[in-house]
Amino acid sequence: PAEEDAEAAAAAGGGWRCGRCADGAALRWCISGTLCASFLGVGMSIAVLGPTFPTLAANVGKNVSDIYYIFVGRSLGSLGGSVVGGVLFDCMNATLLLAFSMLGTAAGLYVVPWCNQSLLLTILMSVIGGSMGILDTGGNVLALYTWGSEAGPHLQALHFSFAAGAFLAPMVAQMDLGSSESEELAGAEKTNQSVLKSGPTASAASSTPAPNDHRNESFLWSYIFIGTYILLVSIFFFVLFSKSSSAKDKSKASAQKDKLAKYHWLLVGLLFVFFLFYVGAEVTYGSYVYTHAMVFAEMKESEAAALNSVFWGAFAMCRGAAIFGATLLSPATMIVMSLLCSAASSTGLAFFSHFRAALWAGSAVYGASMATIFPSGIAWIEQYTVVEGKTASLFVVGAALGEMCIPVAVGYLQGRFHHVPVVMYTAFVTSMVTVLLFPAMYKLANWPQQRDSQEVNDRETRKTLLLNSRLTEDEEEEEHMREWNDADFEVVEMNDELKNSLMDTSQRIPGDSPAVQPHLDNALGDPPVVADGSPGRQNGSIDWEKSE
Repeated sequence: PAEEDAEAAAAAGGGWRCGRCADGAALRWCISGTLCASFLGVGMSIAVLGPTFPTLAANVGKNVSDIYYIFVGRSLGSLGGSVVGGVLFDCMNATLLLAFSMLGTAAGLYVVPWCNQSLLLTILMSVIGGSMGILDTGGNVLALYTWGSEAGPHLQALHFSFAAGAFLAPMVAQMDLGSSESEELAGAEKTNQSVLKSGPTASAASSTPAPNDHRNESFLWSYIFIGTYILLVSIFFFVLFSKSSSAKDKSKASAQKDKLAKYHWLLVGLLFVFFLFYVGAEVTYGSYVYTHAMVFAEMKESEAAALNSVFWGAFAMCRGAAIFGATLLSPATMIVMSLLCSAASSTGLAFFSHFRAALWAGSAVYGASMATIFPSGIAWIEQYTVVEGKTASLFVVGAALGEMCIPVAVGYLQGRFHHVPVVMYTAFVTSMVTVLLFPAMYKLANWPQQRDSQEVNDRETRKTLLLNSRLTEDEEEEEHMREWNDADFEVVEMNDELKNSLMDTSQRIPGDSPAVQPHLDNALGDPPVVADGSPGRQNGSIDWEKSE
């Protein structure tokens, strides 16, 4: 019975451990799903600004060209949010911080439709950008903490969700605008009927405010829809916080056990520059390829728009395929493949973009090659050093600086040199810079390990040589001992033969003379003893010779 009780207790303990493992796996998948949903919402909230930009300008009483600073405000807010999020992420629970950031984004989206002051609109955009910066930093680090070395596919899924959100946002805005247009047509018909009845004065009074009301209503619902979605995602983060309040601390403690790379900050700085050029090139090409196609390739507006869609479509599709590719390929392999395709396509675009076929093919390949670099870069550096909140914030800041600085520089240069395809040359230069930077980073990340492995090999070689030398000495000693043993056996055999010969001789002599025994004992190395037990005298041998 005692053995049965022990077996039952062991089975119960094993089932409990399996239950805990299953709960932990389910929690990790819930965290990944919520992160993907949050990145989908961030992509929609960023991309919805484009289709609704004219409405925003109309609400604040400005022209479209006069409120460009809201983009600057959002970018600065994203930079600040990335920095603050990196610090806060190391001080508080990750899911709670992301829940508050999503809640702030939803609140900003709810307020934006009723904003009628340009300064207030800029402040709101900065707040929304800060919340997005916190999410961008914390989401990547939380995925790393949750999955560790298996985070590659999940990081790809996060950034694919962002691209999918950016793809869906214009559709959401277009559906709202389409419904408003139908309502405007119905309102116009009613107004025309009232014109026939009440005259021109009433028609002017009734028809003037109607378009603005419908426009504000459509604008309101597009932002309210995305804000409500993000609010629901924030509730999921609060639920995860209640379920796993200590998950982040445990993950962080396990991450701190890993030793930082020998050149940690130098490696982080190089990746900062790498992301700056990569994201800057991505945003620059996506922003200016439309204008380049119309000016240098002499395309129509519809063709140029289709070319822009090809670039972003290939970008999104490749990010979706990278989710499965990351399960088969290492992050370094994916980065190398992307950089080679980027270098080849940018070279073709820089020198052959005036050919339409080259422009179409190059844009598709260039968009696909840019899709996986950012998430693969984060997954790659996590293999060599600890990625904390502050480290991830530097990566996001580098990407944001590239997004701000490189397009501005390209726009300025393109305005100064009208006949030079600055966009394509920028794509070529940035591709070459990233192609040169990654081997340097890879060498720097692996060099201490190679050096340590070389030292270990040298120590093992020395140990092997010492062991072989000791074995050789032991073998020599054993050989000497064997020779001495053989010599001892030969001496013993000679003594036995001598003793036997002497015994035979003594037996052949008639009579047992007492004097014979001392001579035999001397020959055998024993002290001479006479028959009476006393030591023999020296003249014993003389008496024996005389008797002969």
